[in-house]
Amino acid sequence: MSNLANNIESYLKRLLDASPNAAIIIQRKELAARFQCVPSQINYVLSTRFTSERGFVVESRRGGGGYLQIRRIDLDRAKVSRLLEILQEMPGERFSAQDADDFISRLMDARLVTRREGLLMKAVTVHDRGDGELFQSLRTLMLTRMLEVLLRES
Repeated sequence: MSNLANNIESYLKRLLDASPNAAIIIQRKELAARFQCVPSQINYVLSTRFTSERGFVVESRRGGGGYLQIRRIDLDRAKVSRLLEILQEMPGERFSAQDADDFISRLMDARLVTRREGLLMKAVTVHDRGDGELFQSLRTLMLTRMLEVLLRES
């Protein structure tokens, strides 16, 4: 069984490596058919080799349309620590559009967010439709919430 378990583990890790967001969704039944095994062998691999201690989160839905979602979690403590520092450094009330642009660029340069994440953050927070107090407060709130999500997902 260990050879089969090794093969299943290697296959799933290759899929995760190829995934841009380090997550895959796959049906247990299809995976069992691919490796010509019973679904309980898939469960064994998941419960022993894709644990949170090893840096994975596995969600399972059972039933006819059931699926597995496997995510690799980033356990980079330095990244989490740096994001916490940045969150604490944020101004309490308002961010101008230029402040937000500079701030997000800083996150990207420090590789605390991916280029894609940074561009999405900029798309939402940096615009030229005015920079009144309401926009600045809303922008600060959105940036704070985005950082909190990054912390939860790190």
